[in-house]
Amino acid sequence: MKKEMSVSLALLPIFAIIITGALSVFIWGAGMHFPLIFGIIAAALISYLCGWKWEEIQTMMVNGVSRALPAVFILLIIGTIIGSWIASGVIPTIIFYGLTIIKPEIFVPIVAIVTGIVAVTLGSSFTSIATIGLAFMVIGEGLGFPAALVAGAVISGAYFGDKLSPASDTTNVAPAMADTDLFSHVKHMLWDTIPAFAISILLFWIISNTDAGSGITDTATINSLKNGLNDIFVIHPLLLGMPILTIILMIRRTPAIPTLITVSLLGALLAVFVQGVSIGNIIQTMTSGFTGESDLEAIKSLLNQGGLTSMLGTIAILILATALGGILETSGAFHVLTRKMMAKVRKTSSLITSTIFATFVVAFSTGAQFLAIILPARTLVDKYKEMGIDTKNLSRAVEAAGTVGINLVPWGVPAVFAAGIFGLSPEEFIPFSFFVFLVPLVNILFGFTGWTISRKNYDNESTLEKGEHTA
Repeated sequence: MKKEMSVSLALLPIFAIIITGALSVFIWGAGMHFPLIFGIIAAALISYLCGWKWEEIQTMMVNGVSRALPAVFILLIIGTIIGSWIASGVIPTIIFYGLTIIKPEIFVPIVAIVTGIVAVTLGSSFTSIATIGLAFMVIGEGLGFPAALVAGAVISGAYFGDKLSPASDTTNVAPAMADTDLFSHVKHMLWDTIPAFAISILLFWIISNTDAGSGITDTATINSLKNGLNDIFVIHPLLLGMPILTIILMIRRTPAIPTLITVSLLGALLAVFVQGVSIGNIIQTMTSGFTGESDLEAIKSLLNQGGLTSMLGTIAILILATALGGILETSGAFHVLTRKMMAKVRKTSSLITSTIFATFVVAFSTGAQFLAIILPARTLVDKYKEMGIDTKNLSRAVEAAGTVGINLVPWGVPAVFAAGIFGLSPEEFIPFSFFVFLVPLVNILFGFTGWTISRKNYDNESTLEKGEHTA
């Protein structure tokens, strides 16, 4: 017979993963795979002690992982896109012309704004980071900016766009889980997203123009980078048509996976016909990543990457995280914790703050965006209705912490993915990801002041539904 677990038992897997995760990332340097396994072991153990059979626990993990499969496919395809877009000269061309036209005094704000525009259009933070973001990293180095600062601007822009884009998977999942509609959700998010992004742009501009963050244009360095790219690739403005085509496909609402496959294959064709790469070599590049010889470390470190296999580490973390989430949700561990947290909630301020906190609990314990959105939204939706607060406030709050704030988790899937693309450790670029800090804080501020908090009478709605059903 199954019994409800105590709060202390429910906290055990969360403490296990946070403690071992911090040790593994900051002291052992071993990454997040084993801490997630320790968390799964702890969650499975407490579930077993509460009466769940192993077969049932295994099913919990399988159901959790099944939610991650679309993201797994997308990550694999993104790996091939990075390889084919480098080999085809698309990303090198973006870098080349970027070095030519971008002015240092506005470079960092431009990075955030352009990445944001691309991410809104594509609906994918990962794709924008891996394409335009990668190009900006090389341009930034050529202009003399710290890599961590440029990475922070890329991440800020990428998650600004991901958060507001109707094409984003997380932007669709949040309102669905919170029992509201997509249009209301996106419109309501403008209140926290626009101010947070505007402040971020201002901070990037200020830092760009200080001695600590100024990019000192070294003409010789820029010319050597451009010459180095010219030595390896055919550089031509027509190659810029590839990202434009990608944007057009997304605007036309073409599904994400077919779109990504298309631009990946087109990149491969350009590599063959424009750069003269053999079919065998481009297949190897899309599998294992691009490799090219250059005397310039900036070109070697930032362009010698990509490929399907480069995504396997991130995918492993995603699978482990969603397996853990499946156990925490179905066994009732997360419900026990949130119910205890919500028992004394009586004010809007404490409700919004508790939502942000609960979302961060899932974010820090699993590192998975989908779980950080789904679990709190499912659990707290009735509390919002009970208090007469429109559930679009719930969807906005879980997006603030689950889609954006999760980038504060060094072992989370988004931070690990970005670290792999940038060649930096998460703790290097997280302090410069201003947008990531600001969005949750703005939501907490709204909770305490009541600004932008919408209310709704769900009692009348329930009565109407019952009447219609009876009729």
